[in-house]
Amino acid sequence: GVKDYKLTYYTPEYEVKDSDILAAFRVTPQPGVPPEEAGAAVAAESSTGTWTTVWT
Repeated sequence: GVKDYKLTYYTPEYEVKDSDILAAFRVTPQPGVPPEEAGAAVAAESSTGTWTTVWT
């Protein structure tokens, strides 16, 4: 099955560390899409989402 992005990329309790690199994105969710899900989808794409080939 397909998991919601927010189940793996949304961690509101995360505390920022001095070593973290922060980026800001403006997101406008489509009608019916929760803001948390839209933001988590952006997080997925900006880490190892569909535009990145991952080699293991």
